[in-house]
Amino acid sequence: MPSSGVLWANGFAAGKTFRLDLRAPMHGRLVDVIGDVGPFSHPHSYVRLPNGHILATFQQNVDSGHGGTGGLVEFDSAGRVVRYASAAVPAVDSGVRPYSLAVVPSLDRVVTTATDMHLQTRSRAVQVWRLSDLRLLQTVLLPPGPRGDENAMTAEPRLLADDRTVLVNTFTCGLYRLEGLDGDTPSALWVYSTPWREPPFCAVPIVVGHFWLQTSGPEHSVISLDITDPSRPREVSRLTLQSDQIPHWIALEPNGDRFVITGYRALESRVLLARVDRTTGALRLDTTFTMRGSQQPGVTFDREQWPHGPTGRAVPHGALFSRP
Repeated sequence: MPSSGVLWANGFAAGKTFRLDLRAPMHGRLVDVIGDVGPFSHPHSYVRLPNGHILATFQQNVDSGHGGTGGLVEFDSAGRVVRYASAAVPAVDSGVRPYSLAVVPSLDRVVTTATDMHLQTRSRAVQVWRLSDLRLLQTVLLPPGPRGDENAMTAEPRLLADDRTVLVNTFTCGLYRLEGLDGDTPSALWVYSTPWREPPFCAVPIVVGHFWLQTSGPEHSVISLDITDPSRPREVSRLTLQSDQIPHWIALEPNGDRFVITGYRALESRVLLARVDRTTGALRLDTTFTMRGSQQPGVTFDREQWPHGPTGRAVPHGALFSRP
């Protein structure tokens, strides 16, 4: 949650950005709605820059249906457009659809991934940009891992604690280390895989000190990897959920040891909390987080009536901890 209390969130199918004032979490209000920007539509992910601006990925071009490469858009804190740049590299990979991003201020770099939310293309691209002017420096195509398909559908880049190293996972359960980010010819090295079958997918990771926590949908698990050496991750713990629960999204409590889990199938309308030991990386489900009278961990959103009307069950997806 940003210190301003104004959260940026996308409604992807609507192609809109919703800015929400959540300084009073129980009494949130809509600040405004942002639609297409220049030639780009369908925003997906947002990162706050050191200067307070917001950098966002847009997946598509306006009026391109489900096709056409989007780009990066920089906004000021009030939602005004500062600049934008295209991610299109048709000679390298016409299937690039800017998905998620990590900012590396110490190297003047931005790293973006390329998975198409509509699954009409399956890009293996990671793009490296110069932060200061949003110049696209390189489009890196991930090499295959031992299984041969770990490089498809690039997902979430994360900056590690040294403020220089970036790991990128894929929806097909591969993990890659980016090398040479401080130059003009970065590359990628496969470092780890978990089993994958289609569907479900691996998805959102978080970094907790020198541990990488990774959702593994095919294994119904969250996996904890020791990344003290980012080129040689090793599993130290895993939290295995019920066989009908597919974890997708996780987010860490600021300065704490709890993380929130949302997902699919039996998790589609349920939110779980778990805990990570910051010293050992050990994971465990928080069974005290439950509803009154229930024996099942988690809180359910499966109900018909809500304060705004009988809209049916809610499907929580993006989740984070509010500020105190």
